[in-house]
Amino acid sequence: EVQLVESGGGLVQAGGSLRLSCAASGFNFDAYTIAWFRQAPGKEREGVSCISSSDGTIYYADSVKGRFTISNDNAKHTVFLQMNSLKPEDTAVYYCAAGLTWCGVGYEVDRDEYDYWGQGTQVTVSS
Repeated sequence: EVQLVESGGGLVQAGGSLRLSCAASGFNFDAYTIAWFRQAPGKEREGVSCISSSDGTIYYADSVKGRFTISNDNAKHTVFLQMNSLKPEDTAVYYCAAGLTWCGVGYEVDRDEYDYWGQGTQVTVSS
């Protein structure tokens, strides 16, 4: 059974930090790209960042570049999203997803290319 389980969300003040984790199981993790998406109330789901498990290439959306860092522990099939300098506009439900797709600079994260999704974790940034 495929599972993606997010954790680490919570309530934080503006300027603070959170570290999200995505634990994956039930599929060939090493062949997949893992991405983080977020969805704020009334807005479309937005691709935030991705990392290729096979070659480590990374992408960040402009809205988070310089503040968020994605990393992985392939041995533990886990992907992390370190979020620093958080802003109220970062408030959203954050989802991790897995797909057999590309990841890298200049290649936007497209939700249609991801097959497996977690249930999401809420991140709330107060001003």
